[in-house]
Amino acid sequence: MSTLAPTETSDRRTGAAHRKPELINAVPVRHPGRWAGAVLILLFAAMLGQSLVTNTNFRWDIVGTYFMDVLVIQGIGWTLLLTVLSMVIAIVLAILLAFMRQSDNPLFRGVSWTWVWFFRGTPVYTQLVFWGLISVLYPKIALGIPFGPELFSFSTQDVITAFMAAILGLGLNESAYLAEIFRAGLKSVDSGQMEAAEALGMRKSKIMWRIILPQAMRVIVPPTGNEAIGMLKTTSLVLAVPFTLDLTFATNGIANRSYLPIPLLIVAALWYLVITSILMVGQYYVERHFGKGVDNLVPAQVKPTPAATAAEAPKARKAPKAEDELP
Repeated sequence: MSTLAPTETSDRRTGAAHRKPELINAVPVRHPGRWAGAVLILLFAAMLGQSLVTNTNFRWDIVGTYFMDVLVIQGIGWTLLLTVLSMVIAIVLAILLAFMRQSDNPLFRGVSWTWVWFFRGTPVYTQLVFWGLISVLYPKIALGIPFGPELFSFSTQDVITAFMAAILGLGLNESAYLAEIFRAGLKSVDSGQMEAAEALGMRKSKIMWRIILPQAMRVIVPPTGNEAIGMLKTTSLVLAVPFTLDLTFATNGIANRSYLPIPLLIVAALWYLVITSILMVGQYYVERHFGKGVDNLVPAQVKPTPAATAAEAPKARKAPKAEDELP
């Protein structure tokens, strides 16, 4: 009577011997560089933490005192208002400029290119100073017939206040950058989709709204979010107008009165970090929304057509119940 080796088994029906697979003693790959890097990072973090806690020059008591100061909170409100209004103006102008850049009209393309060239080529601080001095160049703004009588006029200082000048300076400068971002997003969509939609008889406005823009937004949203965060911090330059109610000027004013610049700089930095973190969370969810079905973050919901639903209904009625299949 023959016997099988310990690593073999016999098939009862065929009598054939099958060898059992032998297990491999796999040894994981070592990564000493990772552990060394982690140790260095932890060591540096511990040293930084010790410095922040033990160094009395930071004056954390002053930071806590002025963190919720009335002037600081008002400065945050003005900073957010400047950011939102400037971004609204920039987005509206950027959309118009991007469409003009894609137009077949050479005049529209030339105007769009010149706008981007000028506002992107000059520093934002210089533009803010210019808007602050606009009343010196034009003491009054008049509307009338060229080289003829004036219909009406008004004082420039009464209309373009420091707040309005800050919004115009920030918004017009930002529109040049966003115009290039929107143009890149529109060009990222294959032109064949426009041609296919036109072949189906769709209007150009509907094609842009339903087909082109949803796909372009996946490219537009990330850099636009970065520009919004950058705009939040660029508002610290509105002193050039001069506008003196934003967060940076409020903390600097308190620092000049108390002769403690470092704690007030920390207060401003902490508030900018808080607001930036909130904007980053919002940007994440907007990117997630427009990335459905592409970025694999959220699967796209496929809605069945009425024809498919009608075809599945008879099959569902004919499907046997679970208890009918039991023996």
